[in-house]
Amino acid sequence: MMMFCFTSIRSFPKLWKNNPYLGGGPGHSYNSLFLKDYYGIRNQQKLFSLKTASPQNTKAVSLLAAKARYRRKGDEGSNKVSSEFPHLFAAGAAKKRSQMNPQSKDHALPPERNIIQLPTKPLNSEQWDKLKEDFKGKADFENWIISQMIRQSSSVDVAKSLLAWVATKNNGIVSYNLLVKYLYLCVFHKQTSEVFDVYEIMKARYKSLESGGSTLLIRGLIHSDRWREALLLLEDMKKVMTPSIKNYNDCIQGALLHQDVNIAWNLYQELLGHNLIPMMETLKAFFDFGKDIKDDQYSNKLLDILLYLRNNKLYPGESFAHSIKTWFESVPGEQWKGQFTTIQKSGQCLGCGKTIESIHLSPEEYEFLKRKIMSDVIDGGDQYKKTTPQELTRFQNFVKYCPPFDIVLDGLNVAKMFPKARESQVLLDVVSQLAKQNLRVLVLGRKHMIMPSARWRKDEMEKVQKQASCFFADNISEDDPFLLYATLHSGNHCKFITKDLLRDHKACLPDAKTQRLFFKWQQGHQLAIISRCPGSKITFQDILSYDTVVQTTGDSWHIPYDEDLLERCSYEVPTRWLCLHQKT
Repeated sequence: MMMFCFTSIRSFPKLWKNNPYLGGGPGHSYNSLFLKDYYGIRNQQKLFSLKTASPQNTKAVSLLAAKARYRRKGDEGSNKVSSEFPHLFAAGAAKKRSQMNPQSKDHALPPERNIIQLPTKPLNSEQWDKLKEDFKGKADFENWIISQMIRQSSSVDVAKSLLAWVATKNNGIVSYNLLVKYLYLCVFHKQTSEVFDVYEIMKARYKSLESGGSTLLIRGLIHSDRWREALLLLEDMKKVMTPSIKNYNDCIQGALLHQDVNIAWNLYQELLGHNLIPMMETLKAFFDFGKDIKDDQYSNKLLDILLYLRNNKLYPGESFAHSIKTWFESVPGEQWKGQFTTIQKSGQCLGCGKTIESIHLSPEEYEFLKRKIMSDVIDGGDQYKKTTPQELTRFQNFVKYCPPFDIVLDGLNVAKMFPKARESQVLLDVVSQLAKQNLRVLVLGRKHMIMPSARWRKDEMEKVQKQASCFFADNISEDDPFLLYATLHSGNHCKFITKDLLRDHKACLPDAKTQRLFFKWQQGHQLAIISRCPGSKITFQDILSYDTVVQTTGDSWHIPYDEDLLERCSYEVPTRWLCLHQKT
């Protein structure tokens, strides 16, 4: 165990100055769980986009747009349906669905029992002794109590009295773990002088520091006049590892704070060179610094950041979006005007009236994606774990001799969308409505679906087979590869229906560019069923016509952004946009 030995314990500030070392150098990293909340960031996928695609005008698109939302005149609550069901890929949709489905609610764990009351002011040795006697937990008291202090952001003075008490009980020794947690509190409360003292102790005792301690020291130094020492710590880290995006963020923020723009941009390029995705607050700092600066080179670098967001399918947060707006409007002589808005279903911006890029892939993009999915998901995936080569060949031959389909259904998935209804009746209602629109439908199912039972009536399944082409695989088979194969084989006009969001199959794709294209294709081709009434009345949700990605026309920018209070899953996209245009 790593220890610090202190010879003076009467006055705790002296502990930082009098500390003969009794232990070995740091051989392990302290438990860093307590850092997660302080340094937490949003997970972001690294996705790449290709060129803008032109919209498609096909049979399935036009017919579904005109007829799929079949409603009787005078139906009550028709507007309520659309408001209650956010778009399948809209930010917050997954949370909304879980709230509407009581069975999917998480059962919250009971709160941790508050074993003892944390002190709000420094304690003396006798008071700490009494507090430890009252402690009934299984954990080590000293580590438990300082972890609770971190959780509740206790004052540095209280933590300092704890370490002084520990030193009195251990012949002047304080463990490295306790010291680093104390450092965390010093950094959190921006107690710079205390950070300096801990830093001096660590420099005196170790030739190098482990990453957790270095990370805290970097964060603690950047706001001080000793901020360049944070850069030295970063260089030391590079000798043994690639620094984290948090380390780069802190050093970039420190450089900008102290007006050293060149160092900030060099660190940013270095970060990108490691294929790391920068924190949004790092990018925001560059825009905040650039306000009112008349420097074409700096401005071009900020525009490059926006293109980086586009190419990697990244979205700024609400605060960052405000910084972008402020910067554009501050550029002298440019006359930019920004507003926060939404996009209509047609793809037209409500702010400026411009049309947002189409969600549909170009022919070149489509053929590229089709080849990749065929090779990496259909042929090279793990589908043989749940099917056989013979069955896949049988299906491929089936599709080969059928005309192209307009709609491909995951039959079992669709049939179970409404648990209180009979599966065969739900499937028949969906197929019947699509068939009435003269759409060529393929139903993918399992063999047990054509075995008569209470849930799968023979007469209803016979009606399904009369109105649609059907392929029933073995009961152990995986439906999704068949669904992808049939949809892609039928052409770019073909849509598919399933509740499955196909995340596992996207993960099988080899690179970020292909994953980005897959998600774009999925958004433009996956139909969602949002309501059903007995007697074949099905309500389909419109497919988005536009691509949710940062985009520009030269005299305008449209930037989708995450709202602060709205939880968005990785497969969802924002619904709010920053619209920027130049005044003429």
